Amino acid sequence: MKFGPVATRDAEGTLIAHTVRLADGALKKGHSLTREDIARLAAAGVEEVIVARLEPTDCHEDEAAGILAHAGDGGGVTLDPPFTGRVNIHAASDGVLVVDRQAIDAVNRVDPAITLATLPEFARVSRGRMVATAKIIPFAVSRELVEKAAGLARGAVRVAPFRPRPVGLVATTLPHLKASVLDKTRRITEARLSVSGSCLRGELRVAHEATPTARAIRSSIADGAEMVLVFGASAIVDGNDVIPSAIEQAGGRIIHFGMPVDPGNLLLVGEVDGIPVIGAPGCARSPKENGFDWVLDRLMADCPVTASDISGMGVGGLLMEIGTRPQPRETSPTPARPRKIEGILLAAGQSRRAGDINKLLATMDGKPLVRIAAEAALTSRLSQLTVVTGHMRAEIEGALSGLDLRFAHNADYMEGMASSIRCGVNALDPGVDAAMILLADMPGVDAGAIDAILKAFSPEQGITIALASVGGKRGNPVVWDRSFFDALARLEGDTGARHLIGEHGASARHVEIGETARLDLDTPEALAAAGAVAAPTS
Repeated sequence: MKFGPVATRDAEGTLIAHTVRLADGALKKGHSLTREDIARLAAAGVEEVIVARLEPTDCHEDEAAGILAHAGDGGGVTLDPPFTGRVNIHAASDGVLVVDRQAIDAVNRVDPAITLATLPEFARVSRGRMVATAKIIPFAVSRELVEKAAGLARGAVRVAPFRPRPVGLVATTLPHLKASVLDKTRRITEARLSVSGSCLRGELRVAHEATPTARAIRSSIADGAEMVLVFGASAIVDGNDVIPSAIEQAGGRIIHFGMPVDPGNLLLVGEVDGIPVIGAPGCARSPKENGFDWVLDRLMADCPVTASDISGMGVGGLLMEIGTRPQPRETSPTPARPRKIEGILLAAGQSRRAGDINKLLATMDGKPLVRIAAEAALTSRLSQLTVVTGHMRAEIEGALSGLDLRFAHNADYMEGMASSIRCGVNALDPGVDAAMILLADMPGVDAGAIDAILKAFSPEQGITIALASVGGKRGNPVVWDRSFFDALARLEGDTGARHLIGEHGASARHVEIGETARLDLDTPEALAAAGAVAAPTS
């Protein structure tokens, strides 16, 4: 490929290197210049342009990215069409990302122009989440190099889907252990299992002794459990302790005890008759991420977990900030202060499904939908409201005139919902504790529903996401703890942040608010059914 400035008259058939804005429209970077384009440039007085001229042995960036992405497809993923030298790869189902690290590294060492990036190995992913991207840096690259990279990438990226299964829970007891602790453990465990669609087959509570624990393990398996989780009343501190001894008495074996993940060090993995049996560490009684989650996710996706796998989890295995350890119980309690939660109202969309109208300007009882949503947020316990605008900015701002709120304009609104979420998060006050993301086309979400969700949000209890639901199904709005702000600010596409809820299901609390949680007025039919009067776009 030849790259550099050329006279405009000689640029036909080349790829323009930088966007050129003309009075009658822009010629975007990477566009192949036609005879008509040359005439437009000349008419505008552009005498020289910087271009890329492909050689016969070159492969165009889009074709090269497509070749690389298709080669790396190991199953369980979907591929976007190539665009600007990139192909994004998404999970086709909820599951665990499995990558061939050596293959990925080898691809990226073929040539700096060829790149393949993924999420971390064995990351929990939800359907639709982007898990990898193939990107060609320049406008073209040698076809020989592309084919070499594709050969190295064969099947290097796949998503192992979760397989729902019945799970047995065995909890041992001692006099000091309260029943309320066991009840809470069961609830948190059920929430963890729901991420993979699995459920508890039953719970057995027995004395903290090897023999009754062994009987309970065998009973769970006989009852159809395809995995058994054992929570000990006392932590496992040795390979001959109560729980490992119980697994062996049940006819099983210990695969590995201990792991280089903190919290989660005292995890034990064994098996009885081919059924995985996990001795859970004490931290698994909390919904916060720990080493138990890492092992559970892999097993739920039918990914084997060997002793070597566990011992290799040390890099990245420090999951808790050093400042809170090693004696968190000895720290002084932080004085309570009012929690500051701001609202982000998304009102930037183009209403494509609504035809030739902007649904947010449709009225109900004389008020635009966007104003109804904003007034509900302003009368709730939210400390501040930011409205993200985009399409028909002036009209949306006009519909909200007189309200005590602020605006954040998303110039990239055509990219989809993620761009609006990024815009809203970046507009939050620095000291905010959390943010609620609301949709402007949901007039049924009133201040009472918003406050109910805010009340459910409780980071001190491990609840860092609170969301509306109907019949157990996810809805909107959603409150996000500030620990998610970085992830929200990196979202891409038009699917919002659903995958984050799936990945952190154990930290999410659903608040039943009825059908209003999923009622958004996307189509003319839905608007009419709700009694909304549509106003045509200008």
